[in-house]
Amino acid sequence: MLASYVDLKAFIPSSLNEDTFINNPTAAAFTWAQAQGFEYSKRGILGVTWNHQYQEKLKQVTSVFGSFRDAYEPRPFNILEENTFALGLRSRLLGKATLFNKPLNYTFGGEYFRDRYTSGTFENLFEDFPEGTGSVEGDRLSDFKENRSYFNLFFETNYEVLKNTSIVIGLNYNQTSYDLEDRFPVSDGNPDQSGEFNFDGILSPKIGLSHLISNDISLYGSVSQGFSPLSLEDTLLPDGQINTDLEPETGWNYEIGTRGSAFNNKLLFNLAIYRLDVRNLLVARRVAEDQFIGVNAGKTQHDGLELAVNYQWIDTEKFKLGTFLNYTLNDFTFEEFIDEDNDFSGNDLTGVPSEVFNAGIDISSKFGIYGNINFQHVGSQPITDSNSLFSDSYNLTNIKVGYKKELTKRITFNAFFGIDNVLDEVFASQILINASSFGGNAPRFFYPGNPINYYGGFNINYTF
Repeated sequence: MLASYVDLKAFIPSSLNEDTFINNPTAAAFTWAQAQGFEYSKRGILGVTWNHQYQEKLKQVTSVFGSFRDAYEPRPFNILEENTFALGLRSRLLGKATLFNKPLNYTFGGEYFRDRYTSGTFENLFEDFPEGTGSVEGDRLSDFKENRSYFNLFFETNYEVLKNTSIVIGLNYNQTSYDLEDRFPVSDGNPDQSGEFNFDGILSPKIGLSHLISNDISLYGSVSQGFSPLSLEDTLLPDGQINTDLEPETGWNYEIGTRGSAFNNKLLFNLAIYRLDVRNLLVARRVAEDQFIGVNAGKTQHDGLELAVNYQWIDTEKFKLGTFLNYTLNDFTFEEFIDEDNDFSGNDLTGVPSEVFNAGIDISSKFGIYGNINFQHVGSQPITDSNSLFSDSYNLTNIKVGYKKELTKRITFNAFFGIDNVLDEVFASQILINASSFGGNAPRFFYPGNPINYYGGFNINYTF
């Protein structure tokens, strides 16, 4: 059984233009400061999984789950209220068999989940009240109810075709549909946006090969297809109708790599090189100051390299010392991207850093003291589709120490303290790509990351 509940109120300092981001990153845009924007949400999930072993080589795993989310978010232009409630079921059979005297593992099953999403916006009347009041809810501006359903059938098998060589074959079928009910009174400025959107069924195949070079090192390769379904918001046109001509994004992924260990398992490594070709790229086209529509704009090519290395320098009963390194190289480009009169083909893909590097040291002791030091480098990334503006790369260093002790056989205590951004680096934790300017103001591309900050806490675990 899994249960989780989170109650969170987070204040939003807003995005900043380049000059303010560099010279005064603690500032907020004027209207956001006046409205005192924030997001308050309550969310939870409850799930139960049942496992049944029919026989030695066949078992079934079934999960039933539900979740909810209530959110309230005042922004300068309106106040958004959202509610989501979802239920789902997933079941699969896992089996083992023998084919031509060689082992074959397989799984097949299905899942279905459905959620009800209600949302509405209200006027924000903060400008009508004395400074410092913050957001004040006014008349309702919109009222939507949306039912969304997703259905998947899947199958995968792993078979040893030759000695030390296995083949993996998989297939997934997806069916997605949306049903929108516009409950706001119809008027000249508020057309009825009710409607249905059903995707054609999508088959996504996968095939892979894996070969053991030795007992410790393997090579693998795979080809697979996937998709990204449209949200109902993507399909809405300014007149309130649903654009049935849109297609979901689809992509083929080609990957080769190696994984293994060395030096008596002290060294673990994983290296992968891949290419992902995406078709029917979906982008948001701005048609008015506060209106966007989804359009299929073209193709993107994602070439990348991923490397992970872990090494255990000391591994004794009393003390452990290990290091890790992760590196990602991204060469993502618009293979074909024409947006109205603009041709961005060949440009770097917006909002993707050129590289990401993580390295760190982990220590732990029999006495309960543990800690880690983490260093992260994030490369520059294009902010506009035209590649006329790039963000700066940045480096972060984080430290955490703690004490973990088993108080009884059932109760474990853990206390910890940490410092993030130890060197107080100025950086943008999030980029708002292709931001527009309003009222003659500079576009606000940057969300400043936290300066040096501290945290501490403790938890108690009880094992039934």
